Amino acid sequence: MIESLNGLFETVNYKQGTSLKLYNNDEYEDYPAHWHIALEIIMPTDNIYTVEVPDKTVVLREGDIAFICPGCVHTLYAPKIGQRIIFQPDVASLRFMPDLETLITIMSPLTVITPEEYPDIHPSLHKLMLDIRDEYLSGNSFSEVKVYASFLEIISLIGKGYSNSKDLTMPDIRGRREEYIEKFIYVCNYIAEHCSEDLTLEEVAQMSGFSKFYFSRLFKQFTGVTFLKYVNQKRIALAEALLTEPRNSITDVAVNCGFSSLSAFIRMFKIIKGCTPTEFRNMYTTTN
Repeated sequence: MIESLNGLFETVNYKQGTSLKLYNNDEYEDYPAHWHIALEIIMPTDNIYTVEVPDKTVVLREGDIAFICPGCVHTLYAPKIGQRIIFQPDVASLRFMPDLETLITIMSPLTVITPEEYPDIHPSLHKLMLDIRDEYLSGNSFSEVKVYASFLEIISLIGKGYSNSKDLTMPDIRGRREEYIEKFIYVCNYIAEHCSEDLTLEEVAQMSGFSKFYFSRLFKQFTGVTFLKYVNQKRIALAEALLTEPRNSITDVAVNCGFSSLSAFIRMFKIIKGCTPTEFRNMYTTTN
């Protein structure tokens, strides 16, 4: 159930003394369009469950695992009879891990792990989700530590599985695939750290040792988006964090996130988030 909803913004009420929330949900209840700062992982354990994000609707089968990234507006639809694990860990405190930050950006807004698409890692992820549910509900000592340990194992497996699934098809890569994947993970981390600066495609391509054209093609294959869109996604993610602090003016946030003008910032924020920076701030502050 959604316990605290203001407009589209959900305040996740974590279990007391933890930064985790888990529902072993069997309710016949649809949840309206909403978003939250927590990551949300959903795995049906009985019957289907439907997840809708902008421009995409996915029907999850038993055992399919959906990852809804922070800040993504989504709607959930339940069948009359069924059960599913809905797990919401707070990942804000883990954002010091650049690989995690990069993975969340690449997976955004929604990624579904199925046994057909990820046969090497799905069985392990399925078991880890069941372990998380059982440990969370047990109330044992150090259960939060054990749950986070399992969650980080999930992230590690997905990161490796995602990298292995990337179809980097440029003809001269051949045996250098792992080297290229490591290079693009480094590039993504570099963009996350320097997104507020005046990054250019030419500069990052040169830093990577690729021509502009070659880099553009490989980068889109790896991330699923263009270089410019990826940079803007990271800038808007930074803006979200800055906007939660009331003392930061909208103009200051725009400048500190690397936008050339306030109008460019507002326009890009609305494209990516579906609302203006002011509307985002109001949705956040009215619930805190």
